[in-house]
Amino acid sequence: MALALQLFVQHAYLILFAWVLIEQLGIPIPSIPVLLTAGTLTATHRLHLSYSLIAVLASCLLSDSFWYFLGLKFGGSVLRLLCRFSFEASTCVSKTEGYFTRRGPVTLLFAKFVPGLSTVAAPIAGQTGMPYQRFLLFDLGGSAIWALTFLLAGRFFVDVAKRSQEFFSLLSHFAGAVFVLMVLGLLGYRIMKQRRFLNGVRALRLEPAELKAMYDQAKLAGLPAPFVVDLRHPLDYLPDPRVLPGALRILPSDLAQQSDSIPRDRDVVLYCTCPSEETSGKVALQLHKLGVSRVRPLRGGFDGWKEAGYPLCEYSEPHVNDQPVTESTVLHIVPQSETA
Repeated sequence: MALALQLFVQHAYLILFAWVLIEQLGIPIPSIPVLLTAGTLTATHRLHLSYSLIAVLASCLLSDSFWYFLGLKFGGSVLRLLCRFSFEASTCVSKTEGYFTRRGPVTLLFAKFVPGLSTVAAPIAGQTGMPYQRFLLFDLGGSAIWALTFLLAGRFFVDVAKRSQEFFSLLSHFAGAVFVLMVLGLLGYRIMKQRRFLNGVRALRLEPAELKAMYDQAKLAGLPAPFVVDLRHPLDYLPDPRVLPGALRILPSDLAQQSDSIPRDRDVVLYCTCPSEETSGKVALQLHKLGVSRVRPLRGGFDGWKEAGYPLCEYSEPHVNDQPVTESTVLHIVPQSETA
């Protein structure tokens, strides 16, 4: 372990740069243990805090600029690709888009502290058309806050440990093992959390062919069609603003708050654009806990339905005398026109 620590010290700035760069490019390897380790070494004067910070900022600048310009050019397709590799896909796109809607570029100041938001914040900033100079200012500010938090945390820990010479010697001896355990622990926690979520989604989701059959059966029997909700963020409407027949657009946060208005006497189907139906699956699980038992996410979401060749229609905002939409108005929404 002493040899590994010595190698780390000799190449610390390069390791810091490469490790953070790889994580920020979307590979789910936690960089917090590396930052904490570098912080501890600054306390023993083996590393310089300023040089460590510069290495981290350089990697963040390179990776975030890369994703910014990809988001600017390709938009939602880049976000879906990123979420396929994220251990926090359940919050990946929808949560970041919500933050940008409410707070704008200020989101970049804290995005790196929130699992799942760190990597997708940059391409969403590009997708929204944020000027690059403004993006760079807030992104570097957020990166500096994030890096200094963990570098100084590691430094503070060693300063406290120095008060006990025996504990400090023990910590120095097993520093490599502690680092490995931190990395494996964070990876294990993220993997277990993602598996629990995806298992819950798989038990609920509905195939596009099943939903099409439900539409057809309801039409033949003269019964109300399934209650379909489009959970996509407004940014996701840009490539294709159409919706599934009769679908109502509601943001995930609003849907949970309006659970009392959701019908209990028929099937409720949710769809989004996230890979593995993360957003619709998460909302479905929340609604189950609120007593809406007949709610299911659509497998493949909007893209899965579209690729299957099933009908889509133009969306018309439901307004009744400029009053808020309630269950009574939702039940009478009819698509204007259908296209294959």
